[in-house]
Amino acid sequence: MACFQVRWKLTCFGRTENFSQKLHRMCCDGFCSVAVQMETKGTDEVEKLKSKVMSAWHNVKYSWALKSKTAFSRNSPVFLLGKCYHFKAVDDESPTESCTAEALDDDIVTGNVDGFRKDFTSRVWLTYREEFPALPGSTITSDCGWGCTLRAGQMILAQALLLHILGRDWTWSEALTLEPLDTETWTSSAARRLVSTLEASIQGERAQVTQPICAAAQGGAEEADSYLQEAYHRTIVSWFGDAPSTQLGIHRLVQLGMASGKRAGDWYGPAVVAHILRKAVDEAVDARLKGISVYVAQDCTVYSADVIDSHSGQTGSHSDPQGLNSGAAPDSRAVILLIPVRLGGEKINPEYLSFVKSILSLEYCIGIIGGKPKQAYYFVGFQDDSLIYMDPHYCQSFVDVSTSDFPLQSFHCPSPKKMPFSKMDPSCTIGFYSKNVEHYERISNELSKILQPSLKEKYPAFTFMKGHRKDYELSVAVEKREWPFIRDTRKAGTTSGDFVLL
Repeated sequence: MACFQVRWKLTCFGRTENFSQKLHRMCCDGFCSVAVQMETKGTDEVEKLKSKVMSAWHNVKYSWALKSKTAFSRNSPVFLLGKCYHFKAVDDESPTESCTAEALDDDIVTGNVDGFRKDFTSRVWLTYREEFPALPGSTITSDCGWGCTLRAGQMILAQALLLHILGRDWTWSEALTLEPLDTETWTSSAARRLVSTLEASIQGERAQVTQPICAAAQGGAEEADSYLQEAYHRTIVSWFGDAPSTQLGIHRLVQLGMASGKRAGDWYGPAVVAHILRKAVDEAVDARLKGISVYVAQDCTVYSADVIDSHSGQTGSHSDPQGLNSGAAPDSRAVILLIPVRLGGEKINPEYLSFVKSILSLEYCIGIIGGKPKQAYYFVGFQDDSLIYMDPHYCQSFVDVSTSDFPLQSFHCPSPKKMPFSKMDPSCTIGFYSKNVEHYERISNELSKILQPSLKEKYPAFTFMKGHRKDYELSVAVEKREWPFIRDTRKAGTTSGDFVLL
């Protein structure tokens, strides 16, 4: 427990302890009590208790939200999923730097600090959760410590759905009122959760939480007023609830992952998650989700004829074998393009920096499932040579999304984080949203220009090919193994200058 270095003073049983001392004492007492109980139980009960003890430990470990602020330079533009923001004050003497990118210069908009904060906070944030119903084939009731890539995959899918239903300009009306993550509140409650979890482990199984029922939003988002848009917003979040009945929740993803040899508690790579997301959307029963499909590139190649078929609903899916798309007109189905790539060998190739920045500058980019070695993040933007991301490594309590007024605050992140590009793991999945066939043609043409290799970059991250994949006689087997994350021991360099803290 030496890693817990927070030094708030807490008074307990007439004596004063700092948080690390208190947590260490409670963990020791709790684990000793569980060990005694385990000696008197059978093998199955021992495994259940071990699972609950590990879950309890992860709940404490990931219940930290250190009250630290991220430094953003005032002199450099900040890109967030195709939008550009400046933090320089209007009355600064020095001229404002031009906000441009290698592509889509006409579609980039400028903004200020509040504009960026509102835009970032409006993105759906999906993190570790605890105390939800047991996952399929297990007694696990928390994804702490292993589910970060699944959460990053949920976030990229949630962004695609926001873009599909509400549009890129939509922002949450309460975004700027969201309170920053409070360290003291989170850490003081962590100890209480550990004790209650250990007690529940000894006493028996937790009561199952009522399964939520997702209600589909009706009508068109373009004609909706703010009230109806908020209903769409709430519906999208509810699709990712942590219960067996939710269509895009972790229970459903774990169940689909079992077909690829994965199970609850295993680590999921970015490519495997891409295929799981495709299956989840393909088999979703909600009428609004029938108007969108997921295409996953194979062998770093996007086959245009296959994508066009997906737009037309001619995919032969399990839920729509005839490609009827619930009565949708031809070419009206939107497509989420997920492209698993590897940007380097054991470590990230620095030559891909300009490519990643160009990708995140595009209006139709929905982000990147990536991270550091053994830690998955959802990358949404960049400033200079640092990536901006949303971190799923916070443990939050289960929220019942079946209620009509469930709280939305824990599904939005008020604190953007930055990471040097040099620390990025080379294994990642890049996402794009294509509205229709015409939009896809534009996307493929623009990306083909970005992907043209320079003198330094001899190999593009991925390629576009005409025709169907079957035309090239490639194997249709889905890769079940991925490149392992390899730890990057290089330290991040320091930066200096005029900063604004968010």
